[in-house]
Amino acid sequence: MSITATATPGKLLVSPKDHTLIMIDHQSQMAFATHSIDAVTLRNNAALVAHAAAGFGVSTILTTVAEKSFSGPIFEEISSAFPGAEVSDRTSMNTWEDENVIRRVNAIGKTRLVFAGLWTSVCIVGPTLSALDQGFEVYVIADACGDVSAEAHERAMDRMVQAGVRPMTSLQYMLELQRDWARTGTYDLTTGIAKKFGGAYGLGIIYAKSMFGASEGGH
Repeated sequence: MSITATATPGKLLVSPKDHTLIMIDHQSQMAFATHSIDAVTLRNNAALVAHAAAGFGVSTILTTVAEKSFSGPIFEEISSAFPGAEVSDRTSMNTWEDENVIRRVNAIGKTRLVFAGLWTSVCIVGPTLSALDQGFEVYVIADACGDVSAEAHERAMDRMVQAGVRPMTSLQYMLELQRDWARTGTYDLTTGIAKKFGGAYGLGIIYAKSMFGASEGGH
């Protein structure tokens, strides 16, 4: 049986309007004990995800746990991407058991969910496995998550992937939203976020543009 290829994206690729991003517990207290990823990289990755989602108009839910009494505010890198946005504060370790968060998920109405947060083994495993159990399609941005040890993070990722969660990275997430450098409307947005939060990739963009006037797609 022959197959005819077509120049169309696969259904498993994410796009700006087909999913809800849920960012969970990127807070100081949670970050203090996170050792699977260093704090600077974690903050940069979370910022990249947040600013990409905001720029592309992705429906986004932000949530914290015990913000006032214990864990502290959400990272400024995230809140600055969504000024004035509601941040749902919870008592439950499993975000999926919070009625307000579920109300927001249902109000948005999308069956594809992308998660990132702290800690991977608790605050991400809980809602992802719960969402899968209820029929949602679930992705996790692995490097915008972190845990008390590399072992804890890796075993949590293993458990989720074995259950059907699809892993990705922060830069992959943003570039998948852009997907084509001919999309001029979001070209400056994407490269601008990369320059600020994209590490060596961002430095490469700055260098190429400054030294040779080069750019992706001839922009």
